[in-house]
Amino acid sequence: MVIRAGLCAGLLLAGPAAAECRLALVLALDVSSSVDAAEDRLQRGGLVAALTAPEVEAAFFAADSHVALAAYEWSGRYNQEMLLEWTLIDSRAALLHAAETIAASSRSHNDFPTAMGYALGYGAGLLTRGPRCLYRTLDMAGDGQNNEGFGPTQAYAEFPFDGVTVNGLVVNGADYEAETGLIAFYQAQVLHGPGAFLEIAQGFEDYERAMRRKLERELTPPVIGALTSGSDVEPKG
Repeated sequence: MVIRAGLCAGLLLAGPAAAECRLALVLALDVSSSVDAAEDRLQRGGLVAALTAPEVEAAFFAADSHVALAAYEWSGRYNQEMLLEWTLIDSRAALLHAAETIAASSRSHNDFPTAMGYALGYGAGLLTRGPRCLYRTLDMAGDGQNNEGFGPTQAYAEFPFDGVTVNGLVVNGADYEAETGLIAFYQAQVLHGPGAFLEIAQGFEDYERAMRRKLERELTPPVIGALTSGSDVEPKG
């Protein structure tokens, strides 16, 4: 069920008692020029496979209240495109429809730099106009550091991130000199908010496994993102 703009506006005006869902989750995929066509297929297919994995499906429906899901891809400062509009995952059919929508998507850009501050600002706007849920989480997945425009620190200062947790998925490629500091960059500048954590994929071939672990951790109640077993990186508050 796609959550219409009118409903979202009503929920935003209604206050906490009218929370429609337990978690509003936004997934952001890096399609900057450092991601080639084969790597994009691996991350796009990996996300779809992770969303439909049995353990992730079980986590989506592990509580009576539902999860609202949206996804977009990002690269340069003006290059963000929606992959999945806000969708309430209230049934297995809704989850499959969301996964199929992402599977059917095509890459919007392939020759732009990594403007993470702009990508975060876009995600903040998406959460603001989304449904009112008990928790709000934005996932930033990427294989490189910010190299265009303002960075994450300024984005957190300028955009509405109060009460928002920003988790990270690093696609680690330490054999490339420019990427050796990527994990430290995510830990220091990207992770944000209560319970924020980082998941690491050892190359795009490992994207599905890392995304599956991250989604299971984020979706499992009663405390979103509070699992402590099996994490690659300690949570940051």
